[in-house]
Amino acid sequence: MKIPGLSFSLKRAVGITKVKQSVSRKTGVPMTKQGVDRKIGRTVLKSLGLK
Repeated sequence: MKIPGLSFSLKRAVGITKVKQSVSRKTGVPMTKQGVDRKIGRTVLKSLGLK
C-alpha cells in the first residue's frame, strides 16, 4: 500500500543520485537517456545551422 506524499528511493538513500548529478555538472554530459538525446539533437541542429 502506498502512502500519499511519502516515497522512498534506495538510490537517493545510498547517494547514487547525488554522485550522478555532480558528474553530470562537472563533465557537461547528462546521465539520463533523455538528456543525452536532447544534447545530441541540439548539437546536430547547431552543426546544420538550423538553431
